[in-house]
Amino acid sequence: MITFANDMSEDKKMSFLDHLEELRWRLVKISISIIVVATVLFWYQEWIMNTFFMSMKEPTFITFRVMCSLLGVCIEEIPVSFQSTSMSGQFSYALMMSIMGGIVISFPFIFAQIWGFIKPGLKQKEKSVAKGIIFYVSLLFFTGILFGYFVVAPLCVQFFGTYKISGQIENIFTINSYLSTILSTVFYSGILFLLPVISYIFSRLGIITPAFLKKYRKHAIVGVLILSAAITPPDVISQIIVAIPIIILYEIGIVVSARVEKNLKKD
Repeated sequence: MITFANDMSEDKKMSFLDHLEELRWRLVKISISIIVVATVLFWYQEWIMNTFFMSMKEPTFITFRVMCSLLGVCIEEIPVSFQSTSMSGQFSYALMMSIMGGIVISFPFIFAQIWGFIKPGLKQKEKSVAKGIIFYVSLLFFTGILFGYFVVAPLCVQFFGTYKISGQIENIFTINSYLSTILSTVFYSGILFLLPVISYIFSRLGIITPAFLKKYRKHAIVGVLILSAAITPPDVISQIIVAIPIIILYEIGIVVSARVEKNLKKD
């Protein structure tokens, strides 16, 4: 915590060092939380791999069953097999899977530590406006993680797993490629769902305005459609399923930015 005293010239250096010390301990706590969760995940690596990752290539995966029953888009067998091409390949990706899982599961604690470091430097009004931010940011992040895992990642696996430039070529993926695609897709989906929070922060800093977001709305929609077309099977239904939530988040970002601008004008 930064301490305030009457003699600012005397306490300024100590306050700065105290600030760095607090940051160091918060980073230590974050690291410990990730390591603890990652260790537990590493212990159950085989069950996690089979249950959450290898099952994604099966037609019985929940996403494919829901799409088949509700939308009539049924997924047949995804003809893929996997291999590890390096001596430490499987160990390395079990470790990476555990660390990424540790970051995701520990996210509320991680953000709470970051927010606890930033919060003392805010004005009282800013603190009141940001009340409950840990809950809402965590909710958005985990919603994005679920969206990435149950929607985007399975569609990626299905599309790339069934795509063949020639019938004479088999899809034999490295475990490196398979896990990287799923983990990055799921994690970035979680980050993408923080768009309203990013809009809030950038609006507070004066970097963006609601007028700017509205001006480039059409460009953003085109970009979202291109992105959804690139990561989903070549059918309109899948592209719409992915595109709609992202467009809604963009619109929420505009509303958030407008409220921030309104509050700044009042100040």
